[in-house]
Amino acid sequence: MDDIAEVELTQDGYALDEDKGAIRLELERLRQEHQDLDAAVMALQAQADANQLQIVRIKKRKLILRDQIAKLENLLTPDLIA
Repeated sequence: MDDIAEVELTQDGYALDEDKGAIRLELERLRQEHQDLDAAVMALQAQADANQLQIVRIKKRKLILRDQIAKLENLLTPDLIA
């Protein structure tokens, strides 16, 4: 994510074309991690003696990932003014 933090932006706040590939790769990685954590939560919840603290921690990590994904998506997709 450190490389993504140094992305050059256009004047209106969007990523330059040469940085979009790196952003897309990072988005793919974050989405996969989010999906893996979702599967982990479901597996833990299916257990009779599920560790609730572990589930809460995984869900918190998922929220952090969701926010990171949204930020990167915003760098790639300009807001369209109707």
